Amino acid sequence: MVNWIWLLLIIIGIATAAFNGNIELINHAVFEGAKTGVTISFGLISILVFWLGIMRIAEEAGLLKWISRLLQPIVQWLFPEVPKNHPALGYIISNMTANLFGLGNAATPMGIKAMQELQQLNPYKEKATPAMSTFLVLNTSSITIIPTTVISIRMTYHSASPTEIVGTTILATLFSTLTAILLDRWFRYR
Repeated sequence: MVNWIWLLLIIIGIATAAFNGNIELINHAVFEGAKTGVTISFGLISILVFWLGIMRIAEEAGLLKWISRLLQPIVQWLFPEVPKNHPALGYIISNMTANLFGLGNAATPMGIKAMQELQQLNPYKEKATPAMSTFLVLNTSSITIIPTTVISIRMTYHSASPTEIVGTTILATLFSTLTAILLDRWFRYR
C-alpha cells in the first residue's frame, strides 16, 4: 500500500511540474537527491563502522556481558511469558544494547531474530502476542545514550557541534520509553 502511495505522489509531482513548465526541477531534484543520498550514506557507514568496532571491543572486554546481566532482570519483568534462557531474550537484550548506542541499523537484524524467536512461542501465528507487542514498542521507543546516526548526519553537514544533541536525546528517549512501557502495561492488563 505504501508503495502505491509513493508512486501516486511521484506521478502527481511530475505531472504538476510538467503542467507548470518546471520539468527541469524534477531533473535537478533527482540528481541532487542522489548526490545527497550518497553523501549521507558514506557518513553513516563510517560512523557505523566506528561504533560497531567499539561494540566489538566492548564485547571482548566483557562490557556487553555486564550490560546483558544488568538488563536481564528488566527484560524478564517486561517479558514474563518468555521462558528464562530462551534465545528470544538474548536477541532482545542484544537489540536493546545496540539501540542504547544509537546503532539502529545494527539493531535491526537482532530485532528480526527476536521477533522470529517470539513467533515460535506464539500459539496463534496470525496474531501478535503481548511479548511481540512489548518488543515492538521497546524497539520503536528505545532509550538512546549516543545517537550515532544523528551525530553522523550532523557531522556530514558540518554542524558546529554535532554532539550537542546527546543530552536532549537521552531525555527524549527516556521519556518515550517510559511512556511506551506504561501504555504497553495499561493496554496489556486492562
